[in-house]
Amino acid sequence: MISGARASLQNDASSSLRDVCAAEWAWRRQEIPDNEDTTRPVASYLPRVDRESQENRLRYWEDILGRIDRISRDELSCAERINYDTFRAQIEVLIANQRFRDYEMPVNADSMFWTDLAYTARRPFLTRQDYLGWIAQMRDIPRFFRDQSSVMRAGLERRFTPPRITMRGRDASIAAVLDASPETSVFYTPFRTMVGVAAPEQARLRADAVKVIQDVVKPAYGELLEFMQAEYLPGGRESLAAYDLPDGEAYYQAKIREFTTLDLSPAAIHELGVTEVAELRAKMKSVMRETGFAGEIPAFLAFLRTDAQFYAKSADELLMRAAWIAKKFDAKASQYFGHLPRARFSIEPVADDIAPFYTAGRGGAGYYLVNTFDLASRPLYNLPALTLHESAPGHAFQMSLALEHADQPEFRRHTYNSAYGEGWALYCEQLGEEMGLYETPYERFGMLGYQIWRAARLVVDTGLHTQGWTRERAMAYLSEYTPLQQREIETEVDRYISWPAQALSYYVGKVAMVEARTAAERALGDAFDLRAFHDAVLELGSVPLSVLKRHMRDFAGELNACH
Repeated sequence: MISGARASLQNDASSSLRDVCAAEWAWRRQEIPDNEDTTRPVASYLPRVDRESQENRLRYWEDILGRIDRISRDELSCAERINYDTFRAQIEVLIANQRFRDYEMPVNADSMFWTDLAYTARRPFLTRQDYLGWIAQMRDIPRFFRDQSSVMRAGLERRFTPPRITMRGRDASIAAVLDASPETSVFYTPFRTMVGVAAPEQARLRADAVKVIQDVVKPAYGELLEFMQAEYLPGGRESLAAYDLPDGEAYYQAKIREFTTLDLSPAAIHELGVTEVAELRAKMKSVMRETGFAGEIPAFLAFLRTDAQFYAKSADELLMRAAWIAKKFDAKASQYFGHLPRARFSIEPVADDIAPFYTAGRGGAGYYLVNTFDLASRPLYNLPALTLHESAPGHAFQMSLALEHADQPEFRRHTYNSAYGEGWALYCEQLGEEMGLYETPYERFGMLGYQIWRAARLVVDTGLHTQGWTRERAMAYLSEYTPLQQREIETEVDRYISWPAQALSYYVGKVAMVEARTAAERALGDAFDLRAFHDAVLELGSVPLSVLKRHMRDFAGELNACH
């Protein structure tokens, strides 16, 4: 029991922290609305991204960091220390990104600001206000695109751009908007089946949407396409490494900190990857022998990449197989998790305009996207691992649970920490073996192939950005050590080149998850409860790995209740 004076100090510190966090979060949501958050109406505007607004954000977050640092962490309760550490880490990343002027490069081979708008168009619309907000937001696209073009020109001037080679063809998704009629445009998606709107008003809203798409959205995309083709794509830098960017060594280290949440050196990450790739290669060879294949792994990979038995014959077949795997998990869920999310998720194909350059799948709260483009590069033996990662118990499961933690502050429920989220999803792929969800040696080989792919990312990302690797060397490495198809290899390497350090989060996070479980099993012995362990990991939401590690040591009884 704590003393009255101690309790008073604790209450004062906790109150101060809650005030700072709540004020900053409300400001952040106003500045940068999250249109994928279906708990809030669709915003009627897009964020300000001009240089002045970006500098104002830097000053604001620097002030917030000063206010946080004036709060004594030692005087906080256990729960509030988790909030403190998580919030402070978020603010440090936001400040670093502003100081490096990351906003001058709002595109990479994987993600572009103009394709992000499609996520809003495809989210559930629930009320009349959502439709009105979307029409107003579409009216704001010309201003938003002009602001983005302005800061991108500043990036061009200081050679702060993605490498030119990684952006080839990315303008196709802009042209797709121009080629579509208003009624077939992705921007019209919410108006095809309208809910929450009285029938007499539906026709008026649809007519407004068609007019805005034709008169506002399409001209803005035309202007953007001209800028990209005439200025930005030709002006992209020739070099590949983050180290070649302005203040590149510090920039890459900051990105390592952002995506792994740890202070790891590129050399240490590279060495970890080399070690893990070798261990996983040996496991893959053992599983290969279970299939009866008599050759070596390169020949086996060639067999897997070309034999028709491993590939779906239609997009529907691929989607249905993914749905079947997700339902097989449902039958096992209560054996491995005590708390299950209330929310459901859809399974949908990746949109046609981005599918050629998109990853095999992506998941989040409410959705699991499966890439059905080029079926010859989507092997079925990889589908169980992909589904466990992107749907349940991976992203669609973890993110939904985080949103349902009503007792946690919103900055934890509505933000995503890559090392935690991707580490958890990669752990879930491995968990599938315990759950009996890999039914053939080929599927288990596929799971190991996905594991070695993420381990290989540690080698390739650091090799590209700090050791002078060429694009060809990176592709050759993935071709030798992973079962990925050539299309996926090219997509992945361009992603790593243009999005420094993001790819490091997966395996580093997974290692933290496995180490936490191993330590808990050792400390608790027969008292270890796997369901309780998983619940303890997921009850955190999305936090830095340092917070996860301390929390799980508490779970294992290796720390006092507060630390």
